[in-house]
Amino acid sequence: MLALAFPKPGWAALAWLAPGTLLGAGLGARGWQRLRLGYLAGCVHYLVSLHWLLFIPFPAGAIAGWLALSAYLALYPACWLGLCLWWAPGCEPPTLPGVSPPLPGTEPGFSLPGRVPWWRGALWYAACAAAWVAWEMVVGRFLTGFPWNFLGVSQYRVVPLVQIASITGVYGVSFLVAWTSVAFLGGARRWAAELARPVLNPRGRGLALGGGAGAMRATLLADVALPLAAVLVAAGWGAGRVFQPVLPVRELRVALIQPSIPQELIFDPRETTNRFRALLDLSRLALATQPDLLVWPEASLPSLSEADYQAITNLVATHRVWMIFGADDATRQPAPANGYDYFNAAFLFSPGGHYVATYHKRRLVIFGEYVPLAEWLPVVKRLTPIEDGFTPGGTPVPFRLTEPPANLGILICFEDVFPGLARTEVAPDTDFLLNLTNDGWFGESAAQWQQAANAGFRAIENGLPLVRCTNNGLTCWIDAWGRWREAGVGEGRDVYAPGFTTVAVPLRPAGHPRPPTFYHRYGDWFGWACVAVTLLLTARPSLCRGRHPSA
Repeated sequence: MLALAFPKPGWAALAWLAPGTLLGAGLGARGWQRLRLGYLAGCVHYLVSLHWLLFIPFPAGAIAGWLALSAYLALYPACWLGLCLWWAPGCEPPTLPGVSPPLPGTEPGFSLPGRVPWWRGALWYAACAAAWVAWEMVVGRFLTGFPWNFLGVSQYRVVPLVQIASITGVYGVSFLVAWTSVAFLGGARRWAAELARPVLNPRGRGLALGGGAGAMRATLLADVALPLAAVLVAAGWGAGRVFQPVLPVRELRVALIQPSIPQELIFDPRETTNRFRALLDLSRLALATQPDLLVWPEASLPSLSEADYQAITNLVATHRVWMIFGADDATRQPAPANGYDYFNAAFLFSPGGHYVATYHKRRLVIFGEYVPLAEWLPVVKRLTPIEDGFTPGGTPVPFRLTEPPANLGILICFEDVFPGLARTEVAPDTDFLLNLTNDGWFGESAAQWQQAANAGFRAIENGLPLVRCTNNGLTCWIDAWGRWREAGVGEGRDVYAPGFTTVAVPLRPAGHPRPPTFYHRYGDWFGWACVAVTLLLTARPSLCRGRHPSA
């Protein structure tokens, strides 16, 4: 269910049902059954949502990576389900003379029977949401991290709601969705318990079941009132933020080249000349629109030869345009090694054709840009297309333009899905983030859409636009409120075809630093708070369970 909430198809409403549905499915399970159920649900979710990994043009490695990554990530929903059911509040089941089995919703080991105080149920709902966020915090960091398709990302088109990410990061949106979903589960169970509650039969002697429609509505409202109120407040505040008047600002005209080179050709040295010629042809067409900045995507050039260097510098000097492009870089290692460190890099050239700056990618793709334990397990390298892995870069390198003045934070490849890393690329004088990426690995699949949906939250979190230049798939710019602008290339706005688009990106007023968002100032404070709550409840589950813990 949850897999369908992300692009594609992107049915965002399903995300509001998924956590509660998973929790409800586990209510009747015990012990290891809960973990097995959660693991099975996690496997199905990740195998579906990450199926685009099968488009990688190396079948053995694609299948192995798809299965291994899905099997690893499925551990997290399994642990979440087990924790939440372990914390679940319980009470002694109500008994009545001659009534067997216990009333529905009151069996031992089931969560939230009708007599649990509403406030203890409300605490449990919030605890489940905090545990979900804690799971996302770990996924985004452990083993270099894979912060892909967090629950809140499913709501990327609900622009007013997701503005809370400027305070909490994407984790706040995940919390609201999980909290509401689990609360509706608890409300539904209380409603069922209320239906089964014995009351005096008004038509005669004896007992009847059902506490009345009014009582049931009150029961449901008691469970869902807090999360619904939080969602409404967040959406209302976000709407005010989105629709506030925007003062006129400076603009930078940026020409984005999307060559759409299939990954098989990128690895074919015989196609290097044709690739470079195609880039130059598209660039000449784009330069006719008179941009201030010309951008090529990640890995535009496999290497920067003397001839390529001369052609690029002649191009920018002739048209008096700034240029940024992606290519490999190498630096010699100090003695006694005397080898080379290779980097996935972005380069900045001035309108005079002079080299200005280089940024080295800092977060590498496991099994795509480096192979862990390759020295001890050389057989693993046979499943990957890479021979010598890249070295991670060290620090952010701002790209500073003059005439017109603009400062850019650079991200390469999937660095735009890491909230903490993107935050370090933003300084007070940064005008926008620029992401160079290559989604040609994944053909015409959902990967391009999912990465762009994740990237949009970096714009909201840091309160500034994000421009994306891709080999294929969602070349666009995203404004400071997470709205996609001018996605695709050409008149038909094709996502996968070769072409170019020229966009006007708003810049901060000259001489005025951009006010930092709360998230940019304080980072993942909300996510770490959820981690702390999860650890506390794991140490003291009785805070949720109450006096009579369930099994």
